[in-house]
Amino acid sequence: MMGTTTERHGIRLRRFAGSALYSDALASPIRVAHLTDLHVGLVTPMKVQLAAIEIALRERPDLVVITGDFVCHSHAFLEDLTALMKRIDAPVFAVLGNHDYWAGAQGVKTALKRGGVELLSNQSTVIDVRGQKLQIVGLDDAYTGHADRTKALRGASRKLPTLGLSHIAEEADGLWAAGVPFVLSGHTHGGQLTVARLNELTLGKIGGHRYIHGLYGARKAEVRADHGAVYVGAGIGAAVVPLRLGDRGNREVALFELGASPGDLDEHHTEQRPLNPPRQVAEDLAKAQAHARFLARRKRIFRAPREG
Repeated sequence: MMGTTTERHGIRLRRFAGSALYSDALASPIRVAHLTDLHVGLVTPMKVQLAAIEIALRERPDLVVITGDFVCHSHAFLEDLTALMKRIDAPVFAVLGNHDYWAGAQGVKTALKRGGVELLSNQSTVIDVRGQKLQIVGLDDAYTGHADRTKALRGASRKLPTLGLSHIAEEADGLWAAGVPFVLSGHTHGGQLTVARLNELTLGKIGGHRYIHGLYGARKAEVRADHGAVYVGAGIGAAVVPLRLGDRGNREVALFELGASPGDLDEHHTEQRPLNPPRQVAEDLAKAQAHARFLARRKRIFRAPREG
């Protein structure tokens, strides 16, 4: 199978293996379809959203995961979001993103529940796929200060193959240290404009992100503790302008064969080096700063109702 194909509306379908550790724990591969940053609303036409779902389902995934930013700036399109989620005929697991909180998280949560989505808010769960158990750990949004890794990992087993979900990719470092070898994320839209490396300039040097798009880290390692990789999806929607330029900035559906070893598939690219060194910031301080940004931005721009 081709590592990348171009589908309707310029959506790229990309295929990857997961961590090599899964091949030791799974008798047959588990196929995961990854979507992120749908931003259901005026900026992204519903026909694009529907095409992304159809492309993912065409590949017959065992489960679908969505890593946040379901909406843009309001609750105006929550019924569309619910209808979109109802189209997915596979188990769906998700975490929230910053736009979901800015718009009002409770409304988004209700819409997702009505659509049959299992939302993981600093929680873990276990799914059975053809007699094989896969553990999923979902971090709440770190950008708005809602991520709690300790809570998310409470009760999780280190003996099960585990997949992590986090809207913000930089949270993967902490999950790796806790024994979660592979994490899926979003948030960056791949930079959207990836010509002349503009995405690396704006998101890396200016924004301080370590991970912008694609694979980072190590899916193979000599020592188990050194296994740790993250995939940052380019997403489907947009929050401001729909313009996307360059190979990495295109809309994207990503498929992961958990249980296949890296090198078994024709992949779009291999692991990359992070753009920046890890930030040495105490977790409690980072969370407090992020929550302060969330409150300030919601009050200044979105003026969403206060959550109960």
